[in-house]
Amino acid sequence: VMVWLRRCTHYLFIVVVAVNSTLLTINAGDYIFYTDWAWTSYTVFSISQTLMLLVGACYYLTFTGVPGTATYYALIMTVYTWIAKAAWFSLGYPYDFIVTPVWLPSAMLLDLVYWATKKNKHSLILFGGVLVGMSLPLFNMVNLITVADPLETAFKYPRPTLPPYMTPIEPQVGKFYNSPVALGAGAGAVLGCTMAALGVKLNTWTYRWMAA
Repeated sequence: VMVWLRRCTHYLFIVVVAVNSTLLTINAGDYIFYTDWAWTSYTVFSISQTLMLLVGACYYLTFTGVPGTATYYALIMTVYTWIAKAAWFSLGYPYDFIVTPVWLPSAMLLDLVYWATKKNKHSLILFGGVLVGMSLPLFNMVNLITVADPLETAFKYPRPTLPPYMTPIEPQVGKFYNSPVALGAGAGAVLGCTMAALGVKLNTWTYRWMAA
């Protein structure tokens, strides 16, 4: 009974974390619409995606103990996001805006670290967290590259939900030293380790709760 109860808890966690990851990353390309604040929004979205990927992937990876499951988790996030983004497409937004699978290569690095360090959790947290944090903002730039013309897209498909008090007064030229990838990677590398540790710890807590 305890084995099945533990398995059910595990699957519940995966669904909850994966769904919440998707909800938080669903607007991964929305920085395209905030033309005056594009780099600022891009950096924030990059960091949020990094952290959500790390929590779920590390939890899943340490629960199964099988290198490869982090990539599988990223695939779940990608598919969930594609399903949700279909709503955007149905509203008339361009297809190339939907989303590219930017989480997969970063998750592959996480799997590689776990395998290369012989399933060492501390190495996973330190090396995996840094690698994912530094790589995802780079891969996230693919979202900008694949959209034909971000500026034209932004004016052709304006966001109707932006409240007046959030409308930029003037263009933020030079924001973040014109290097959103570098800033996102730097912040992601630091925060990534913390969130990776949380993902691993969630696994421990789950076991302890089930054993109580």
